[in-house]
Amino acid sequence: MSAAVGPYAVNERLVDGGGAAAGEATVRVFNTNTGKVIESVFPLDGDGDAATAGDFAIDGVAGTAARVTLRFLDPAGSRTGTLFPTGSRVDDIHGRRVTCIDAGNPCCFVAASDLGVEGTITPQQIDDHPTLTATLDAIRRAAGVKMGLAETEADIPGSVPKIAIVSSPADGRSNALVARAMSVGQPHKAIPVTVALAAAAAATAEGTVVSECVKMENGKGDVVIFHASGTLDVAADLAEDGALRSATVYRTARRLMEGRVFWK
Repeated sequence: MSAAVGPYAVNERLVDGGGAAAGEATVRVFNTNTGKVIESVFPLDGDGDAATAGDFAIDGVAGTAARVTLRFLDPAGSRTGTLFPTGSRVDDIHGRRVTCIDAGNPCCFVAASDLGVEGTITPQQIDDHPTLTATLDAIRRAAGVKMGLAETEADIPGSVPKIAIVSSPADGRSNALVARAMSVGQPHKAIPVTVALAAAAAATAEGTVVSECVKMENGKGDVVIFHASGTLDVAADLAEDGALRSATVYRTARRLMEGRVFWK
């Protein structure tokens, strides 16, 4: 949804995209849910509208389109006020090493090896596993309490924090991570954008469960996340003091319809 806001604002002339001569528009979007700013960057066509044609492809989405770059500025602590809300980059939760991070949304990451499963486990295999879903939810709820999202595990909502299983790619490639995310108790067919952003932040921060799975070149650059339906490129920019300046993801957007709704 975030990817559509900037192009819509330019197409409806709610903001000045700079016209066709500019070639590219940058729109700053204020997210009222998190109190944070998203910088949306996308190409313009000959009429000064957001371009839709392009060669950028997203696994799980049909066809190709123009790329929309979404840069989430200062995304740390949207719900908890800090990047690592437990005060530690790794916590022992139910006997597993877990990284709890708040970047875009509170998330927790646990290594596949700690769960006794392969990192490339499929959503169907997660569903079929006799204990994995319950184990992940127990870890998630305990992590939520540690992160200060609720006082008791029973009060932790089903949607936050998110949880994902992570592992290194089998071929040992750099700047890559294998992830399997859960969404409201169900294995996600791909990966939620906020989980991907949190994974990128955790990958570039030393001493996390995620960074142990990712061989970063010079500690910078995009991270390719291998999810259940393909790959997703994300990036995070950490300052020398460890502050998360931004997290970036690449999406597409196009108008599907327009019309009127009559409200009785």
